[in-house]
Amino acid sequence: MALTEHYFALKHAHMGFVYLSGSLFAVRGLGALAGARWAMLKPLRIASVLIDTLLVTAALLVLAALQFQPLGASWLWVKLALLPVYVALGTFALKRARSTGQRALYWLLALAVFGFMISVARAHHPLGLLHGLAG
Repeated sequence: MALTEHYFALKHAHMGFVYLSGSLFAVRGLGALAGARWAMLKPLRIASVLIDTLLVTAALLVLAALQFQPLGASWLWVKLALLPVYVALGTFALKRARSTGQRALYWLLALAVFGFMISVARAHHPLGLLHGLAG
């Protein structure tokens, strides 16, 4: 069975993992801001890594199913460039920030980057949904 036959299932799996990953990060961030210990419990950290691994795997399978040539897809490069930014901001939000104010700032910035990445993916444009404003 060709991978292309599974495109829609793979695409929806990827999108589901995106929203699951973002939701888990948002909830853990709220918990961390509230000083709740559960936000950093090992099972949640493992779940986060597992979900993110499945997210990336599904993304690669979607690209393979489409026989996608990423060199001409600037929107995809924007998403890939923003991924380490999101991860770094998330790390500071959950672990490395020294104060609650810093944690909140990093958490909000990470959520903004996450949202922009979704916007870029949905619009298939490097400016995401903002491309209409660039006129």
